[in-house]
Amino acid sequence: MNNEAAIIPRTGRDGQVAEWQHALAAAVDDLDELLRLLQLRREPWMAPAQEFPLRVPRSFVARMRPGDPRDPLLLQVLPVTAEDRAVAGFTRDPLQEGDAQPVPGLLAKYPGRVLLTLTGACGIHCRYCFRRHFPYGGANPLASHWPRTLAFLRRRTDIREVILSGGDPLSLTDERLARLAADLDQLPHLRRLRIHSRLPVVLPERLTPALARWLDQERLATVLVLHVNHPRELDTALVRRLRRLGRSTRLLNQSVLLRGINDSAAILAELSERLDEAGVLPYYLHLLDPVAGAAHFQVPTARARALVATLRTRLPGYLVPRLAREAPGQPAKIWLN
Repeated sequence: MNNEAAIIPRTGRDGQVAEWQHALAAAVDDLDELLRLLQLRREPWMAPAQEFPLRVPRSFVARMRPGDPRDPLLLQVLPVTAEDRAVAGFTRDPLQEGDAQPVPGLLAKYPGRVLLTLTGACGIHCRYCFRRHFPYGGANPLASHWPRTLAFLRRRTDIREVILSGGDPLSLTDERLARLAADLDQLPHLRRLRIHSRLPVVLPERLTPALARWLDQERLATVLVLHVNHPRELDTALVRRLRRLGRSTRLLNQSVLLRGINDSAAILAELSERLDEAGVLPYYLHLLDPVAGAAHFQVPTARARALVATLRTRLPGYLVPRLAREAPGQPAKIWLN
């Protein structure tokens, strides 16, 4: 994974480096420092990671409970020895995305929409990330591939939606994203621009006025899909920021069902309620993608179905996320509830 864009702050048109870029560059990337900040000692089951290194913003660390080695926010980012175990069925490319790129970094998996892996940079390295082994260096639609990407989209008038992903697309500057959005806006058959990002959750400073301005476009409908797994990720300040952004942009959330983190009906119900306070609709609850290094997070499908059945008895229907999994070669996600 290439994280240079997240580490090196880039200046905007005014020559200034944004506050969020400073915070991003200052993310914790050393296991011993993380443990010191949380008043923890290194346990035998913790291990520094090499191929997929530790990375977590300090504002997210501040939401973790000091002294608790099983804190659900910590476990999402903490490298552990279990990642080194080979488990049958868990592979480096679990969704076979390498076979779905007519242009490098442009994934055409589902009818009517395409996904762009704009960058390998990410503000946080979630240990269950299904693209933790993705070859971003050769699969980026920007730079030299951008003309080919636009030419492909121009020809494919059946495409209605472009999804910006990565890595994390919001690790790019507002100016660069605005230029990209302006190019897409010139394609009359496009109707929606969807952005998948965890950055506003782990680094709320990323929700800048400039970001809100380019999201509030006149023609293309914009959708921001967040990634929140636990209610404690949504502190009061973030809830306020999201409510303001939600006045002009549709906000959805995707969670991943993770063993030892949110595999509890009480936690999932609290998460949906907290998302509702922030003006965010609970959208998907994903089963874990079987990526190598993440098998210890897996929750059995039967257990997942039972959790969602319980949620239906505790929440109004619009706050119950769709239980889903993704399978290579399928025309859409598979709903399980």
